[in-house]
Amino acid sequence: MAKDKTDEISVPATPAATQQQNLTVDDSKVSAGYANFCRVSSTPEELILDLGLNPNPYAQGNVTVHVGQRIIMNHFTAKRLLSALSMALQRHEQAFGVLETDVRRRVKPSVTATMPRS
Repeated sequence: MAKDKTDEISVPATPAATQQQNLTVDDSKVSAGYANFCRVSSTPEELILDLGLNPNPYAQGNVTVHVGQRIIMNHFTAKRLLSALSMALQRHEQAFGVLETDVRRRVKPSVTATMPRS
């Protein structure tokens, strides 16, 4: 799913900078993956995200989730990621409605239609 294009993003070089830095993002060799599982851990210097696929998230008993990607970043980058994700989710919810993370609240009770007897 790599695209043969680059995106240009303007990012301030420092918080008090008046000049903009032009950052070119080359995603021509990116590998895409999917995760429905995330484990977050931390050290004093780094934040660690383990991403994986849980093939049966509602299974009972012991479940093994294979981690397919580990992202390690410093806490400054993690805070910027938190802000970027928060803004992206706010825009999504404004366009499509609130995302309910509690699956019990998302499940609609099934209504069974009954046919009148003749």
